[in-house]
Amino acid sequence: MPLRYTLPLGLLLLLAAGPLWAAQRVALDYHVQLLPKSDQAEVRITLAEGAAVRSLDFDLGAPGSYSDFKADGQWQLSTDPAHSRGLWRPAPGSASLSYRVRLSQPRKNGAFDTRITPDWALFRGEQLIPPANLDQQDGVELVSRLEFELPKGWKSVETAWPRIGKNRFRIDDVSRLFDRPTGWMLAGNLGSRRTTLGETEVTVSAPKGQGMHRMDVLTLLTFVWPQVQAVFPRNPPKLLIVGAGSPMWKGSAAGRNSIYLYSGLPLVSESGSSPLLREVVQLFSGINDEPGHDWIGEGLSEYYAIELLRRAGGMSDERYQTLQHKLNAAGKNVTRLRGQQANAAMVARAVTLLQALDREIRLQTHSKRSLDDVSQALMRMDKVNTASFIQLSESVLGGASEVLDSPLLR
Repeated sequence: MPLRYTLPLGLLLLLAAGPLWAAQRVALDYHVQLLPKSDQAEVRITLAEGAAVRSLDFDLGAPGSYSDFKADGQWQLSTDPAHSRGLWRPAPGSASLSYRVRLSQPRKNGAFDTRITPDWALFRGEQLIPPANLDQQDGVELVSRLEFELPKGWKSVETAWPRIGKNRFRIDDVSRLFDRPTGWMLAGNLGSRRTTLGETEVTVSAPKGQGMHRMDVLTLLTFVWPQVQAVFPRNPPKLLIVGAGSPMWKGSAAGRNSIYLYSGLPLVSESGSSPLLREVVQLFSGINDEPGHDWIGEGLSEYYAIELLRRAGGMSDERYQTLQHKLNAAGKNVTRLRGQQANAAMVARAVTLLQALDREIRLQTHSKRSLDDVSQALMRMDKVNTASFIQLSESVLGGASEVLDSPLLR
């Protein structure tokens, strides 16, 4: 008769649960050393337990941005000359992948989208850690942290992520399986101003001597914040606004809970529009257009950059009418909004279309509803196209829209 052994219940449960680390949190640490002399950053990605991750498949983009790879475990770099990928299979135990990334991104006209100098660096987190497909063991939760090692003499670093120590940040993005640092970042000898608006800690930061009007930015945001919150009820824990002067790009761009604003841009232009408010709307609305339908997001951002300032009392009726004439003139030759990337004339025409739609909704609903209701519904959608925008608008309107029955949208 064969012998039988009875295992303790606790041991049976442990065996059924799989490997010891399967129910544990595993640290994923990003260490970034900024290297101004070589125009690079050295990045080290460390897993406390490499066996928790089967592989990380990185999209490295065009060859040349990333170099000097060293890995614990297996590392395979694709040889595609147009678009490279890197596959890392970490070794068991503590495992690291290190490489260098070029930080400065010049444009053809000599301006820079991102830049590192002897005194400061302005860049995006997406540059440091490229996007990757993560294949991890079941039950594993990666706990991600970011730490910077600054050059001698550099004082501080700013990101839109929660600070957990000196030059250390917690990276936790519920929308992604692979938590990686994203958004605008700034390091060096900085001047920063901070305030709390609603539930959001707002920081305006720029390298010293770069002409950034930090208090003006905070004042404008304080002025319009209640109007922003009324339309886009989101409360990010942090909002970081960074900027610098020439030779940085003379524009503005939103990132994750962060905005880049060229220090020479007026906060409100002579036309009455505000580059800062346009990016705030893009960030808070989170509207994601499908390709060929970006007139929706671009148009709404410009519409609310004007409208929120007007609602806050920052624009007189006379100035508003003058702006209307300029928008009508700018968009008068536009015959179609769909199917191509929206230019300035198309955005102007989109704004006047949205203004007409708002008037139609208010009229048909006896001012009980407005374009704000449409925008708030769009915030909850993963993707937006012209057909879904029309359907949603007519749902708010309670019937067919004469404004949207236009050759512009066909």
